[in-house]
Amino acid sequence: MLKKLIVITLIMFAQTAIAQDADDDVIYTDNNNTSTVDSTSTSTTTVKSPPPSAIAPSINSANSDLCTTGVTGAVQTQILGISAGKMVRDMNCEKLKNAKVLYDMGMKVAAVSVMCQDERVFDAMMNAGTPCPFDGKIGAEAKAAWLANEELQPDADSGSLNPLQDLDEDEKSTLLGGLSVGSLLLFLLL
Repeated sequence: MLKKLIVITLIMFAQTAIAQDADDDVIYTDNNNTSTVDSTSTSTTTVKSPPPSAIAPSINSANSDLCTTGVTGAVQTQILGISAGKMVRDMNCEKLKNAKVLYDMGMKVAAVSVMCQDERVFDAMMNAGTPCPFDGKIGAEAKAAWLANEELQPDADSGSLNPLQDLDEDEKSTLLGGLSVGSLLLFLLL
Protein backbone atom coordinates (compact mmCIF):
# COMPACT_ATOMS: atom_id res chain seq x y z
CA MET A 1 0.00 0.00 0.00
CA LEU A 2 2.85 2.28 0.71
CA LYS A 3 4.19 1.59 -2.75
CA LYS A 4 0.92 2.68 -4.30
CA LEU A 5 0.94 5.92 -2.34
CA ILE A 6 4.50 6.66 -3.43
CA VAL A 7 3.64 5.96 -7.06
CA ILE A 8 0.60 8.21 -6.96
CA THR A 9 2.64 10.99 -5.35
CA LEU A 10 5.33 10.67 -7.99
CA ILE A 11 2.77 10.80 -10.76
CA MET A 12 1.32 13.99 -9.33
CA PHE A 13 4.70 15.65 -9.08
CA ALA A 14 5.63 14.48 -12.56
CA GLN A 15 2.47 16.09 -13.95
CA THR A 16 3.25 19.30 -12.12
CA ALA A 17 6.77 19.34 -13.54
CA ILE A 18 5.47 18.95 -17.06
CA ALA A 19 3.00 21.78 -16.50
CA GLN A 20 5.77 24.02 -15.28
CA ASP A 21 7.76 23.34 -18.39
CA ALA A 22 4.77 24.49 -20.50
CA ASP A 23 4.60 27.77 -18.61
CA ASP A 24 8.11 28.73 -19.69
CA ASP A 25 6.73 29.92 -23.07
CA VAL A 26 4.51 32.62 -21.47
CA ILE A 27 5.33 36.19 -22.55
CA TYR A 28 5.24 38.78 -19.88
CA THR A 29 4.80 42.45 -20.72
CA ASP A 30 5.18 45.42 -18.51
CA ASN A 31 3.08 48.38 -19.66
CA ASN A 32 3.48 51.77 -18.05
CA ASN A 33 1.78 54.62 -19.89
CA THR A 34 1.83 58.19 -18.80
CA SER A 35 -0.38 60.64 -20.69
CA THR A 36 -1.36 64.23 -20.14
CA VAL A 37 -4.34 65.74 -21.95
CA ASP A 38 -4.86 69.50 -22.06
CA SER A 39 -8.00 70.59 -23.93
CA THR A 40 -9.69 73.92 -24.37
CA SER A 41 -13.16 74.03 -25.86
CA THR A 42 -15.10 77.04 -27.07
CA SER A 43 -18.68 76.59 -28.20
CA THR A 44 -21.36 78.92 -29.45
CA THR A 45 -25.02 77.98 -29.36
CA THR A 46 -27.48 79.67 -31.69
CA VAL A 47 -31.14 79.06 -30.98
CA LYS A 48 -33.32 79.52 -34.03
CA SER A 49 -37.02 79.49 -33.34
CA PRO A 50 -39.87 80.21 -35.69
CA PRO A 51 -41.44 83.65 -35.39
CA PRO A 52 -44.76 84.02 -33.67
CA SER A 53 -47.72 83.84 -36.01
CA ALA A 54 -50.22 86.54 -36.85
CA ILE A 55 -53.36 84.61 -37.71
CA ALA A 56 -56.12 86.29 -39.67
CA PRO A 57 -59.42 86.28 -37.81
CA SER A 58 -62.23 84.08 -39.01
CA ILE A 59 -65.37 85.92 -40.05
CA ASN A 60 -68.43 83.76 -40.49
CA SER A 61 -70.70 84.76 -43.34
CA ALA A 62 -72.29 81.39 -44.02
CA ASN A 63 -75.84 82.73 -43.86
CA SER A 64 -76.94 83.22 -47.47
CA ASP A 65 -79.42 85.92 -46.46
CA LEU A 66 -76.63 88.35 -45.57
CA CYS A 67 -75.34 90.93 -48.00
CA THR A 68 -71.90 91.09 -46.42
CA THR A 69 -68.56 89.51 -47.12
CA GLY A 70 -65.77 88.94 -44.65
CA VAL A 71 -62.33 90.28 -45.53
CA THR A 72 -59.37 89.35 -43.34
CA GLY A 73 -55.62 89.50 -43.56
CA ALA A 74 -52.47 89.06 -41.52
CA VAL A 75 -48.86 90.16 -41.84
CA GLN A 76 -46.02 88.73 -39.74
CA THR A 77 -42.38 89.77 -39.54
CA GLN A 78 -39.69 88.80 -37.05
CA ILE A 79 -40.56 91.85 -34.99
CA LEU A 80 -44.24 92.57 -35.39
CA GLY A 81 -47.40 90.75 -36.38
CA ILE A 82 -50.68 92.38 -37.37
CA SER A 83 -54.01 90.81 -38.20
CA ALA A 84 -57.31 92.45 -39.01
CA GLY A 85 -60.74 91.63 -40.29
CA LYS A 86 -63.82 93.46 -41.41
CA MET A 87 -67.25 92.92 -42.90
CA VAL A 88 -67.92 94.64 -46.24
CA ARG A 89 -71.47 95.44 -47.33
CA ASP A 90 -72.55 94.44 -50.83
CA MET A 91 -74.80 97.31 -51.89
CA ASN A 92 -75.97 95.58 -55.08
CA CYS A 93 -77.08 92.56 -53.05
CA GLU A 94 -79.02 94.85 -50.70
CA LYS A 95 -80.69 96.55 -53.68
CA LEU A 96 -81.77 93.17 -55.11
CA LYS A 97 -83.14 92.00 -51.75
CA ASN A 98 -85.06 95.26 -51.24
CA ALA A 99 -86.57 95.01 -54.73
CA LYS A 100 -87.59 91.39 -54.10
CA VAL A 101 -89.25 92.22 -50.78
CA LEU A 102 -91.14 95.12 -52.38
CA TYR A 103 -92.24 92.89 -55.26
CA ASP A 104 -93.35 90.16 -52.83
CA MET A 105 -95.49 92.74 -50.99
CA GLY A 106 -97.24 93.61 -54.25
CA MET A 107 -95.46 96.92 -54.77
CA LYS A 108 -94.21 96.18 -58.27
CA VAL A 109 -93.67 99.80 -59.35
CA ALA A 110 -91.60 100.47 -56.21
CA ALA A 111 -89.55 97.31 -56.87
CA VAL A 112 -88.82 98.45 -60.43
CA SER A 113 -87.95 101.91 -59.11
CA VAL A 114 -85.36 100.41 -56.73
CA MET A 115 -83.81 98.43 -59.56
CA CYS A 116 -83.75 101.53 -61.81
CA GLN A 117 -81.18 103.15 -59.49
CA ASP A 118 -78.60 101.11 -61.40
CA GLU A 119 -77.54 102.79 -64.66
CA ARG A 120 -77.54 99.49 -66.55
CA VAL A 121 -81.11 98.65 -65.53
CA PHE A 122 -82.21 102.24 -66.28
CA ASP A 123 -80.73 102.08 -69.79
CA ALA A 124 -82.21 98.63 -70.42
CA MET A 125 -85.67 99.81 -69.36
CA MET A 126 -85.46 102.89 -71.61
CA ASN A 127 -84.26 100.79 -74.56
CA ALA A 128 -87.09 98.30 -74.02
CA GLY A 129 -89.70 101.07 -74.23
CA THR A 130 -90.74 100.63 -70.58
CA PRO A 131 -89.05 103.56 -68.80
CA CYS A 132 -88.45 103.54 -65.08
CA PRO A 133 -91.12 105.21 -62.92
CA PHE A 134 -90.61 108.95 -62.31
CA ASP A 135 -92.32 110.60 -59.33
CA GLY A 136 -95.37 108.32 -59.55
CA LYS A 137 -95.57 108.49 -63.36
CA ILE A 138 -95.19 105.39 -65.53
CA GLY A 139 -95.06 104.69 -69.25
CA ALA A 140 -94.90 107.61 -71.74
CA GLU A 141 -95.36 110.20 -68.97
CA ALA A 142 -92.33 108.80 -67.09
CA LYS A 143 -90.25 108.77 -70.29
CA ALA A 144 -91.05 112.44 -70.97
CA ALA A 145 -90.22 113.34 -67.34
CA TRP A 146 -86.87 111.49 -67.50
CA LEU A 147 -85.92 113.20 -70.75
CA ALA A 148 -86.83 116.60 -69.27
CA ASN A 149 -84.72 115.91 -66.14
CA GLU A 150 -81.60 114.18 -67.49
CA GLU A 151 -79.55 115.32 -64.47
CA LEU A 152 -81.65 112.97 -62.27
CA GLN A 153 -80.91 109.89 -64.37
CA PRO A 154 -78.52 107.32 -62.84
CA ASP A 155 -75.02 108.06 -64.10
CA ALA A 156 -71.73 106.18 -63.84
CA ASP A 157 -69.61 109.38 -63.90
CA SER A 158 -67.19 107.66 -66.25
CA GLY A 159 -65.36 110.93 -66.85
CA SER A 160 -64.57 111.45 -63.16
CA LEU A 161 -60.94 112.44 -62.49
CA ASN A 162 -61.10 111.45 -58.80
CA PRO A 163 -61.46 107.66 -58.36
CA LEU A 164 -62.11 108.10 -54.60
CA GLN A 165 -65.18 110.25 -55.30
CA ASP A 166 -67.52 107.28 -55.82
CA LEU A 167 -66.32 105.32 -52.77
CA ASP A 168 -68.51 105.24 -49.66
CA GLU A 169 -67.08 105.62 -46.14
CA ASP A 170 -66.66 101.83 -45.64
CA GLU A 171 -64.68 101.49 -48.85
CA LYS A 172 -62.50 104.48 -47.96
CA SER A 173 -61.71 103.11 -44.48
CA THR A 174 -60.88 99.69 -45.96
CA LEU A 175 -58.55 101.30 -48.51
CA LEU A 176 -56.90 103.42 -45.80
CA GLY A 177 -56.39 100.37 -43.56
CA GLY A 178 -54.88 98.36 -46.39
CA LEU A 179 -52.49 101.18 -47.26
CA SER A 180 -51.49 101.52 -43.59
CA VAL A 181 -50.71 97.82 -43.21
CA GLY A 182 -48.84 97.76 -46.53
CA SER A 183 -46.70 100.78 -45.64
CA LEU A 184 -45.93 99.32 -42.20
CA LEU A 185 -44.83 96.04 -43.77
CA LEU A 186 -42.67 97.90 -46.30
CA PHE A 187 -41.12 99.91 -43.46
CA LEU A 188 -40.31 96.74 -41.49
CA LEU A 189 -38.75 95.03 -44.49
CA LEU A 190 -36.37 97.92 -45.22
